[in-house]
Amino acid sequence: MPGRVITIAQQKGGSGKTTLAVNVGLGFRARGLRVAFVDLDPQGSLGRWFMTRMERDPEACEGMEFATSSAWGISYECRKLTENADIVIVDTPPKADSDLRPALRVADLVLVPVAVSHVDLWATESVLDLAEREGKAALVVLNRTRTGTRLGAEIAQAAEALDAPLARARLANRVGYAEAMGGGRGAAELARTPARDELSALVDEIAQMLETP
Repeated sequence: MPGRVITIAQQKGGSGKTTLAVNVGLGFRARGLRVAFVDLDPQGSLGRWFMTRMERDPEACEGMEFATSSAWGISYECRKLTENADIVIVDTPPKADSDLRPALRVADLVLVPVAVSHVDLWATESVLDLAEREGKAALVVLNRTRTGTRLGAEIAQAAEALDAPLARARLANRVGYAEAMGGGRGAAELARTPARDELSALVDEIAQMLETP
């Protein structure tokens, strides 16, 4: 059975797409699945993370692949990677236009991270519209949440009204996510991190939507 493709998309920059891509991918890898990462973003943050991981601990990259692609080459790249990988994670640039459509077209699921701000929430609507036009299921993920704040409650309530399901699991605004990325790691790989539980819950939801183990 060919692997499943998860595309991470958000029009607004700084929403945490690459962080989400890394941590979701590592979550599936920790469950014994083979994972491939594809970087479509010219900034190359996902590639920098993977190369840092490879340089510091090559064994930590076992069962993982990395590739770059253009928007129009993503269909071929995913077709090739899904022959060996169970999960392919596609990290896209911060845009919602025709360049994003090929990455949505190959997806089995579109993850849309929303940092807790009204601007991020507004930017989400165009991405969901494109995913709907391509007939793709989407899951909105609240990222960098601040528990107990009025703004956080407002954004969560507004996100419930979007034309896509909202993940029950939410990723908090934790320094550990940035620290892990800089070291080529995932937040769940750090010692005694509270991020482990929220990431595990999120991967559970995604796996259920993909019908993977």
